[in-house]
Amino acid sequence: MPSVETRGNSIRVKWWSGEYLLDPDGKPTKKKRYDSASGPEPGVPFTDEDEAYAFGLDRESDVRNRRNRRKSTDRVNMGDYCDTWLAETSLRHQSNSTYRKRIRSVIKPYWSTWMVDEITPIECATFERHIRGKYSDNYAKAVLGQFKMLMDDAVVKYRLRDESPIIQQKRRGKYQKKKTRRPKRALPITAVHQLATNAYTVWGYAGWAYIWTIAFTGARPPGEMYGLQRGYSSVHWPQSEPDPDVREDAVSRYEHLKALRIEYQTYAIDRRPVLAAPKYDSHRTLVIPPFLHEMHSALLASHDQPWVFLSITGKPLLGTAFDKTYWSPIRDGADARPASPQTHRPARQEIPAVPEMAGEAIYRLRHWHKAKLDEPGDLSRVAVEARMGHELPGVEGVYSEVTVPMEERIVGYLQAVWEKEVVSEGLWMPSFPTPLPLDRAVGASSLFSGLPVVD
Repeated sequence: MPSVETRGNSIRVKWWSGEYLLDPDGKPTKKKRYDSASGPEPGVPFTDEDEAYAFGLDRESDVRNRRNRRKSTDRVNMGDYCDTWLAETSLRHQSNSTYRKRIRSVIKPYWSTWMVDEITPIECATFERHIRGKYSDNYAKAVLGQFKMLMDDAVVKYRLRDESPIIQQKRRGKYQKKKTRRPKRALPITAVHQLATNAYTVWGYAGWAYIWTIAFTGARPPGEMYGLQRGYSSVHWPQSEPDPDVREDAVSRYEHLKALRIEYQTYAIDRRPVLAAPKYDSHRTLVIPPFLHEMHSALLASHDQPWVFLSITGKPLLGTAFDKTYWSPIRDGADARPASPQTHRPARQEIPAVPEMAGEAIYRLRHWHKAKLDEPGDLSRVAVEARMGHELPGVEGVYSEVTVPMEERIVGYLQAVWEKEVVSEGLWMPSFPTPLPLDRAVGASSLFSGLPVVD
């Protein structure tokens, strides 16, 4: 109920605003927040206590029926709110950059003239039609999902609205078939072999090993592949592990197995390369079959850089136009070209296209790896999902544990696939690259890049 106070000739009424005070962490407390007024309009005082009391009752009715509007001084413009939301959002740098781009290029320009609390479901529906009509399905879904986060936070975190204007309705009216993922083409190992062969033509032995590494480890390209350092390769790890506790456990566990460590991915911040945790913090150890360890040993013996995979010019892959210079001719093929003395570009033979991969990203090889592990049906689901960097949900995820016998079966199976489907079929293989002279042996300082690590 409203309360009325009379002081001299002044009459003031106070009522509950429907909100609660926040603690220093921004969380609501049990203390109510009250609004007050000394007249029905600014500059017009109440004539008596009964008028003031009735005014308070009307305001409380507005609160109960969600008709209450905030004071104009308390209302926030959507453009300002977007800036505040971005400033207070705690994300990894890459995710934060993605969110920032969506807001600044799509959400903020569209809503910049609106106040946060005046957006209605009708305007939201119009916005959704605009976004879906202008952008691809995936991008539209990402933008709309982020807009929903903005509106949810406006209600729960910032108390700028009473409820979200985004209404989730059950299907009604004309039946529409649910959209499904694009069906994947069958990808035989012969197609993967052709990709690796093309990569050898484009890129040398590093390209050959790069393709087979994704296909037989499921490491995420490009970040995890670009960020694989010599010290975390099976050639040096786990003896090279910087953390003594991790090193002790890993040396004991992988005494008779070869394994590489996915510890970082690499990307650029302000055009400067940095190391960051893998996606979803999925640090993991990948046991690898003997044939892949031999490839990595030969590749690392041929150069003295801290990265496992180098560019055509012997530099880090980060910063290259990978899709255009590497992946496009590897996947789609390319005509033969003569040598160019002006650019020091060597001659290159014709490269055949791989039709099974037409239009596909190199990430398709990670999917191929998962499907290959699922084929026999008797490999541990726990070990397979851990290898992919996934967490199992529910009780299974809490109680599950990857054991050494599980990893041994994965290694044995992958080696058998290589021997049966590649070696026994007589598919072409390149010779190992020429190793460096002994006087250029790699020292301990070349095991890791020394790049800064970011959150």
